[in-house]
Amino acid sequence: MAAQRTIAQRAVRQESEVLLRQLDAYLAALRTGRGAADVGHAERMAAALRQLIADTARSSAVDRARVRAAVHYFVYRGAAGDGPARPGGGARLALLTGGRAPAERRRQGDDDRVVNDLLRDLGRADLIVEH
Repeated sequence: MAAQRTIAQRAVRQESEVLLRQLDAYLAALRTGRGAADVGHAERMAAALRQLIADTARSSAVDRARVRAAVHYFVYRGAAGDGPARPGGGARLALLTGGRAPAERRRQGDDDRVVNDLLRDLGRADLIVEH
């Protein structure tokens, strides 16, 4: 039983490290000047997501999946709204919002809304990032 717990803890830690690397790589790309992104705002959103990753390391698999989806939505769709659309974006949005929001064409500020809604749902309104 202890071995299974150790394996599960290691998997969660590895998953967290991957998410943190994705955030770092995305911010590094923004800092190089690709697009007209608000780097400062993206860094604040990434900081909130980093904290959420750390805070949910011992949470349920569902909460960790929602955090993972938020990170992927933020990173792969682009914080400024100019990121390329990726397959599965609608499914990630449905997971994040519990199916409440339709998978429509993405608008400026969707990252804020989606991530901030998740922060509220997880009881972390203190991490909400305003533009």
